[in-house]
Amino acid sequence: MNDRFRFWLKRVGWAGFFFFLIKGLLWLIIPYLIAKGFLAK
Repeated sequence: MNDRFRFWLKRVGWAGFFFFLIKGLLWLIIPYLIAKGFLAK
């Protein structure tokens, strides 16, 4: 099972890491901007 996880981790790599990092940051930033009124028309 450890070898399978290691294979998956290498396949996803840095691209997957940055995708989820940016996605997580957007989940925090967008509601903040909406609450402050920056994204409201």
